[in-house]
Amino acid sequence: MKGKWSAGMPPRNFTWIIRDHLALSERPGGFAPNHRKVRRNEELLWLRAQGFTQIVSLLPSPHNLHAYDDKEIAHAHFPLAPGADPRPTLTDFYRALDAALERGECVLVHREELGDQMMGVAAGYLVWTGRVPAVPQAIALVERLVGHRMGSAGRELVVVAATLPPRQHAGPV
Repeated sequence: MKGKWSAGMPPRNFTWIIRDHLALSERPGGFAPNHRKVRRNEELLWLRAQGFTQIVSLLPSPHNLHAYDDKEIAHAHFPLAPGADPRPTLTDFYRALDAALERGECVLVHREELGDQMMGVAAGYLVWTGRVPAVPQAIALVERLVGHRMGSAGRELVVVAATLPPRQHAGPV
């Protein structure tokens, strides 16, 4: 492959949370009504070229997981279902993410779009790991990185994350 698209293209709303280790974006290929297989392939190509070693889906459904298998990209699925208690999923996700980052992996986390819930999950992770000491600081940091304010759904997730069982291990990323 040659030319402009040989290295693919970044997913929409791609944002680093921890530079070179943890990023957020909308679902590769776009969200449901706008999802395009060609775009998804270009975005997965770009992610591989950037050194991403794992993609984590927080979608309630298993959409896109087959595409990651087809492209031989490691992936995990931690479904955050609407209306369900997020504590078990967040606990499992944060522990798995922490382990992946400690192994030196580069991880992309997505939902349909980069909105309040994704922002809340990211800010919650920063509080849970102790990288940011307080909920308001984590919210402000993620808002600045993403470029817009976090709504109540995201803020609630950060507060929930602050109440989760503590990390099982510690170590720098």
